Amino acid sequence: ATELYSYTEEPEFALNRDYFEEDFRSHARGRRWIELTVEEQRAYVMRLLDALEVTDRDKRLKVARAILYLAQGVFDECDTEVDVLHWSRHNIFLLYDMGIFTALLELLSMEIDNSQACSSAVRKPAISLADSTELRVLLSIMYLMVETIRVQTEDDRPEWIAAREAFKNELASPLYNGEPFALLLFTMVTKFCSMNAPHFPMKKVLLLLWKTILFTLGGFEELQEMKVRHRERLNLSPLPEDSIKVVRAMRAASPPASAMELIEQQQQQKREHFKESPLVKQDSLDTYNERDPFKNDDARDEEEDPEDTDSGIEGEVDPLDRDVIIQPPPPPPPLRPPTERVNFPKGLPWAPKVREKDIEHFLETSRNKFIGFTLGNDTETLVGLPRPIHESVKTLKQHKYVSIAEVQIKREEELQQCPLTLVSNLTRLPVIIFLFLCSFLHQIALLKLLLAAAPTSKAKTDSINILADVLPEEMPITVLQSMKLGIDVNRHKEIIVKAISALLLLLLKHFKLNHIYQFEIVSQHLVFANCIPLILKFFNQNIMSYISAKNSICVLDFPHCVVHEMPELTAESLEAGDSSQFCWRNLFSCINLLRILNKLTKWKHSRTMMLVVFKSAPILKRALKVKQAMMQLYVLKLLKIQTKYLGRQWRKSNMKTMSAIYQKVRHRLNDDWAYGNDIDARPWDFQAEECALRESIEKFNSRRYERNKNGDFAPVDNCLQSVLGQRVELPEDFHYSYEMWLEREVFSQPIQWEGLLQNP
Repeated sequence: ATELYSYTEEPEFALNRDYFEEDFRSHARGRRWIELTVEEQRAYVMRLLDALEVTDRDKRLKVARAILYLAQGVFDECDTEVDVLHWSRHNIFLLYDMGIFTALLELLSMEIDNSQACSSAVRKPAISLADSTELRVLLSIMYLMVETIRVQTEDDRPEWIAAREAFKNELASPLYNGEPFALLLFTMVTKFCSMNAPHFPMKKVLLLLWKTILFTLGGFEELQEMKVRHRERLNLSPLPEDSIKVVRAMRAASPPASAMELIEQQQQQKREHFKESPLVKQDSLDTYNERDPFKNDDARDEEEDPEDTDSGIEGEVDPLDRDVIIQPPPPPPPLRPPTERVNFPKGLPWAPKVREKDIEHFLETSRNKFIGFTLGNDTETLVGLPRPIHESVKTLKQHKYVSIAEVQIKREEELQQCPLTLVSNLTRLPVIIFLFLCSFLHQIALLKLLLAAAPTSKAKTDSINILADVLPEEMPITVLQSMKLGIDVNRHKEIIVKAISALLLLLLKHFKLNHIYQFEIVSQHLVFANCIPLILKFFNQNIMSYISAKNSICVLDFPHCVVHEMPELTAESLEAGDSSQFCWRNLFSCINLLRILNKLTKWKHSRTMMLVVFKSAPILKRALKVKQAMMQLYVLKLLKIQTKYLGRQWRKSNMKTMSAIYQKVRHRLNDDWAYGNDIDARPWDFQAEECALRESIEKFNSRRYERNKNGDFAPVDNCLQSVLGQRVELPEDFHYSYEMWLEREVFSQPIQWEGLLQNP
């Protein structure tokens, strides 16, 4: 809930409390909310629910603020932050049980359709917090309800567990106008990006949209469980390992030493008169006797930025103390006991995988070499091949991995050949959300917002204004106010990037599990909307500064600011920032964006070439400086898929990075990634590959989602009487213009009757 509120919204906490107490005082007769029985609390909430129905807009807003105060945990009656969170949870389940969410949904729909507010916002030269007050209050209550009910705790009551399931089903079902709630929020995003509603509080909309998708479809752990069940249904072999646990237990590698560190180390060695080099615990990316690997010797690559000389998170790092790694903050013991960590056997963390296509390719090459002819897709016949080839095929088959996507593609090919006899249904994901997302406009909308919030973006006059829900009515006049607003604006942008990156990644993963072609449709839209260069542009900055940015003021965070006395803010305290060494929000965003880039480029040579053309290698190598295992893993994956295209000189001067790829990234047997001798390195078929994918996608779309399914095979009605007797849907205003239509389309058109007598 901390990230839901901007620091400029802080005065509104007291406003919510005042409106609640003003109304509650007459009802409670001197008692406090936490002293009432549950029945009395329910009676008061029912009274608030009735008051939401009034036509007076200002009165409705006051009631909505009172409800928001309840959802925030009646903080004026609490002594600690724990008490605030306890009462917030209690009140939110009570509010849901009384039907508050449905009432709020109707009010939200009214505000979205409020053309007067939209038109006045479009005409305004400068939009501020005051233009979105009603929307912000409604979205805040809804976000608190979705997020609080979504999160499970050990002390949940049985009725709360039942309410969680009911709310989850309610959000996924057509709530308003026959559409799921997430679709209403997507509509808000599109309307905002088309400049028709510039006053919409986009940060709150995106956070609520992300949490709604997370709640209704499930997060990464639920996805892993779904994947296991799906493989069982398809009779596929179980997953070789739990990827979440493997990555969680993976150890971060030290980044390559910079030139400055090497010089300091040599001077230290001279001072201490070491006769031999000291025994130092080295990692896959440690290097003390090698040129700076961030310097690229390949003449084709761009020159490195001066920021590449930054060596670590804390500036100058002692070379002997380079094993400090970024680990997530220690979680509470009941949530994740230490016994859950995976102890790796000696060797590589991932089991190698082989595709059926790889075995076929290996046998085709071997047969051409030893026999002189091939047997197509036959992977069983080994007659005439030498014994070592038999052993190789046996090893390949031991590590053969058939993905769900391969099964789905094969099934689609069968369905295309027999469209009338075979039936296939997609039931898990709401089809309406998929169809909505397939629209190119909505992909563009999310990417427009991501571009506007990226720290590397330059302010342009025609760009979207994403600061409408953070800028105050009166602009700051003192240095302190300006510093506070500057921190608030940067924090606001970081939260938007976090929400969009998490939302896109979650949708891509769910679509891929549901059906590979759903995933490919959305992926292709993203690629055509320039998502790949956009993410690379995001990383083309001093990533260490971004990860360690301190754009937060702890004393203003909710619920701290409403429970404790507010200390006096000074320019020095704002500049110092909080005590945390890293910004986990920004690290989370970076990992999400890297994972999206991996999803878009995996097994797509044309998109891999885009990474090469946009000179992503030096940009990605700078990201390796962040000593966090998960982030390094996805950077190394992106480097691995393009090493064969970067040339021998690049590989030669980046051997430590190559070693890290070998140690941390999964091996695909027969994948010639390190040498570039593979036939896949030939660039001339890339356009054909993308076109073939597009053709498969269009066939999938037309067969599953077009209204006139199997149009070529549909029976034709030849009876004149039944054809003329069919009811035709005409627009409501047709009878007004019927005579004009007759005049224009019938009477004024000369009809050549003799043409009917002539042979065609």
